[in-house]
Amino acid sequence: MVREFTAHELWFLVLAVRWTIALSAIAFVAGGAGGLVVALSRVSRSGVLAGMATAYIKVVQGTPLLMQLYLVYFGSTLLRLGSDAWTAAALGLALYASAFLGEIWRGCIQAVPRAQWEAARALGLGYPSQLRFIILPQASRIALPPTVGFLVQLVKGTSLASIIGFTELTRAAAVVNNATFRPLMVYTAVAGLYFILCWPLSLLSEHLERRLERAGASPVSFQI
Repeated sequence: MVREFTAHELWFLVLAVRWTIALSAIAFVAGGAGGLVVALSRVSRSGVLAGMATAYIKVVQGTPLLMQLYLVYFGSTLLRLGSDAWTAAALGLALYASAFLGEIWRGCIQAVPRAQWEAARALGLGYPSQLRFIILPQASRIALPPTVGFLVQLVKGTSLASIIGFTELTRAAAVVNNATFRPLMVYTAVAGLYFILCWPLSLLSEHLERRLERAGASPVSFQI
């Protein structure tokens, strides 16, 4: 029986937004932790660590996110780890985010003027202390606009989690469309919900970038 697209179906889509937000938040936090490790490895004085981090970034950035989600989902099943769609989606997106955030933050760390490094050495600080007390506080300020900008891409990237069976906004749209056969109405509503999620983040990123430019610092760009 074909149902009409009513307020009930729209509310079902709105409720699915919470899972998109939850997945984005978990992937961002976990990816941020991994991204910090990747970024510090990239600027490390150890050639081995820097090489491993570079290879990791190239692999993740050089393969589609959809393929990564498939590999995590089916790989965990093959290894009998019992991974469900939620865990696989969160892990796959976290790995994806860690590579991109790591490269963004690496650029921000290296954007700190060399004079700051030299001043830190002149104070007798060791390399870890240089990063902790002098470099990272300045790099974190530079990193705010591109980090928020990447979060927009991550929110939109959660739509691919529907392919492995995780019921977020896009998956919910498929369920509603199968019941109503109103694809134009359904996916227009979904596009509007994604826009409501992402537009404020885009505005925030632009605002932070303008503030950074007025302060005389150059924001770091990135590519997805």
